[in-house]
Amino acid sequence: MSAVRFLPEAARELLHEVEYYSKARTGVGIRFQAAVEAALERAVRHPMGGAPSPQATRSVLVKGFPFSIVYRLSPDGLLVVAVAPHRRRSDYWSARVGEA
Repeated sequence: MSAVRFLPEAARELLHEVEYYSKARTGVGIRFQAAVEAALERAVRHPMGGAPSPQATRSVLVKGFPFSIVYRLSPDGLLVVAVAPHRRRSDYWSARVGEA
């Protein structure tokens, strides 16, 4: 399996949402994290299968939650740029790509 790395901002987004869902209802934070992991597994298996996104990135949906995982292909695997909620401006994370 290819490596999956997170930009620090994307890791913070994931932790924030897991915490949010955990506080909202018992077990939902765990379900969210499992859904993110499943989305990442799909992206690793089929890296070109994600929907094309701005700045040479791709995205996969997190099933059961209003989020997408935005990633960029790298020689050693996937670089997660954002754990992007659908309610935010769709390209709020685009400045991060230049830093990666």
